[in-house]
Amino acid sequence: MKQLIYQVDAFASKLFEGNPAAVCPLNYWLNDKQLQSIAQENNLSETAFIFSKGEDYEIRWFTPNTEVALCGHATLASAFIIFEFLKYSKDTVVFHSQSGELKVKKNKNLLELDFPILPYAQITPSDALLNMLDIKPLETYESTFDLLLIFDNEEEVKNVQIDFEAIGRMKKRGIILSSLSQGADIYSRCFYPACGVLEDPVTGSAHCVIAPYWSRRLGKKKLHAIQGLKRQGELFCEVTKDRVLLSGACQLYLEGHIFI
Repeated sequence: MKQLIYQVDAFASKLFEGNPAAVCPLNYWLNDKQLQSIAQENNLSETAFIFSKGEDYEIRWFTPNTEVALCGHATLASAFIIFEFLKYSKDTVVFHSQSGELKVKKNKNLLELDFPILPYAQITPSDALLNMLDIKPLETYESTFDLLLIFDNEEEVKNVQIDFEAIGRMKKRGIILSSLSQGADIYSRCFYPACGVLEDPVTGSAHCVIAPYWSRRLGKKKLHAIQGLKRQGELFCEVTKDRVLLSGACQLYLEGHIFI
């Protein structure tokens, strides 16, 4: 079978920035083993599979070694493909996912994700967690998928040394390191070795925790966020009562076919 596939740089103002994601629009759902094999072959942090359901879409996300319950950049990339290549006429596309209904809206030159706020609670970091890093965080929070670690400044987050093997053994998906930013409002890096992704360049789902935390701390509803080290992307975040609006641009890198 010949299957259409796209590769998109999400949360990227230009090509080769942001976070690359593969997008596969399906005519019918493949079995889970096929979906996982395609994601493993793509070897990107996420491959999104979308299936038209009337005017809405079903969406599933796979890393090279597992399915995940929520992914921002691959959802943004999927909406970009739907708007630009699948002849979708409305300005908002609705996705049905493991994390409920997700909407992406065209907003001038950006796409706006409407995601749920994820809860977070402060914890005392374990000795095992502290031993994974060469610098102690100021604060540590536990959220639905990840641990959020707050640091004093951007340079600490950029220069931190991490034990990836130890992080990969955690029960959580991974860790988020965040601080105030010199070039924006906030800065972060995200690490998910258990998912086959040592460092994720830009993580939409992580900002469902990052943005609410910094919004409360800074007293600001709108935040300009930068994520990543060598490869970076930017997000424009707005925190509402129970939702986080994450806006960014997408760039098409590849359009082709795979054969399965």
